[in-house]
This record gives sequence, structure tokens and C-alpha cells, in this order.
Amino acid sequence: MIQALVLLGCGSGAACDEGQVRRAGQCVDYTAGPPATAGDVWRPAPGTTWQWQLTGAVDTSLVVDMYDVDLFDVPDATLAELAERAVVVCYFSAGSFEDWRPDAAAFPDDALGEPLDGWDGEWWLDVTHPAVRAVMADRLDLAVARGCDGVEPDNVDGYANPNGVGLNATEQLEYNRFLADEAHKRGLSVGLKNDLEQAADLVAWFDWALNEECAAYDECSVLSAFTGAGKAALHVEYVDDFADAPALADDVCGVGPDLDTLIKEWDLGAPRLACP
Repeated sequence: MIQALVLLGCGSGAACDEGQVRRAGQCVDYTAGPPATAGDVWRPAPGTTWQWQLTGAVDTSLVVDMYDVDLFDVPDATLAELAERAVVVCYFSAGSFEDWRPDAAAFPDDALGEPLDGWDGEWWLDVTHPAVRAVMADRLDLAVARGCDGVEPDNVDGYANPNGVGLNATEQLEYNRFLADEAHKRGLSVGLKNDLEQAADLVAWFDWALNEECAAYDECSVLSAFTGAGKAALHVEYVDDFADAPALADDVCGVGPDLDTLIKEWDLGAPRLACP
């Protein structure tokens, strides 16, 4: 069934015009309300030290302000150890279906779109689908239950990719605001992952940003929407071989508006080189 949907590029509804979002199969005009009250959540300023590790046993020895780790894969004992001395942010994909996740069966077939290019077992999601939003609410609840201080929802730029479900920019904007509001209602800090084209429209909702490869694409200046508002912009550039990290650091450290930059390998294992 999933394979058939991929081949056909099916989704849960026809595309809506910009300025509209899908609701119960109908296109309706969208007007944003105010952000949800965030309360006392983690709101890092530029100059934040951090580690991002999504694969392998987490190296807990670093002295940093924040660790960003996988919501599902990291053992309870590791999360508890990290929480004793750092802010713990938990990663999950909010815009794609991953067939290996323990809640994969909760996604209906009609919410799945095109495969993510280069990522086996992963498909874009129709983020207007009520079932998708219910799963994401459950994931935010899991983050609270596991003791995470914040979340990093990934793949929140499906509208800018061949998603196969007809997402437009307005629907993406509304969904990303939904994620931020739901995180804040639960007392979680939330970061905007990539989606630079909408950064200025989302900075009021999100507490910080996380960007991949803005130096490689010459677009780091966009992150001034966050750093200019006193919010950290956590930034990663990648190397194929960690031996090349110092050379890349010479090129990218100091680029952009007060970015907190790491050099990492693509698998986001433990090795890191932090820019001074």
C-alpha cells in the first residue's frame, strides 16, 4: 500500500492556493493568531555551546550548555545523566514518515507522499492530515515524559521539496506554528530546523534555530532574524572525513550573524569541532 502511494504521488487532498490551508478536505483562508504563551522554557542566546549526536552511544563527557539527541533511541539512563548538567533537546522528524520508528503504524497510508531523496525508508508527510498532527502531539508528550527540556522537529520544509502531497508554503507556515505552539503548551523549548525562507515569519514562535550548511549555500545572513532577536542560531557544516574538519573550520568559523557553529560528519556521531 505504501509503495503504491509513492508511485502515484498520492496524498490526502488536492493542493490549495497560497494563503489557504486544507481543513477536512476543503481549502480555507489562513490567518495566524498570536503565538502560544511559552512560559519558562529554554531560550538560548548567541554564544550557546552545544553538541548534536543522533547516532552511536552518546558521548556524555562534553561540557556544553545543550545536548541534542534522538527522542526514541537514547536510553533513559543517558538522558538522566545529561540532564544533570545540560539542557537536553530531543530530535524527531515532524515532516517525514520513518518506517523504523516505534509509532510508524500510527500514520495512515493516505498521509504519505514522495520518498525523501537519499533517505531510505522515509517519506514526506501530509502535515495537514489530522492523524499526522495527533502523532506529533504524542511525540511531544513523549518528550515531556522522557525529561527532555526541548525539541528539534526536523523536515519542516516539505513544501520546498517534491513532497507528493501538494503542500504549499502557507500550510507549512501554519504547521510549523502548530508545532511550536504545542511544544510551548507542554513547557518545551523548540527550535526551527532549516526552513530559512520562512525564518522571519516564524521567529516569534520559535526559541532558537538550527541550520545545516548555510555557509555552503551562502545563506547564513537569513539567520539574523534569530540572532538579531537575541535568539541562538545553532549551525552545522559537514565533512565526509573528520580529518578535514580543521580546514573547513578555517573557512566557516565566524561566518554569518553570531552563529554557534559546529563541524560534524554527516552521520552526526560523536565527533565535533566547535568554532571558538
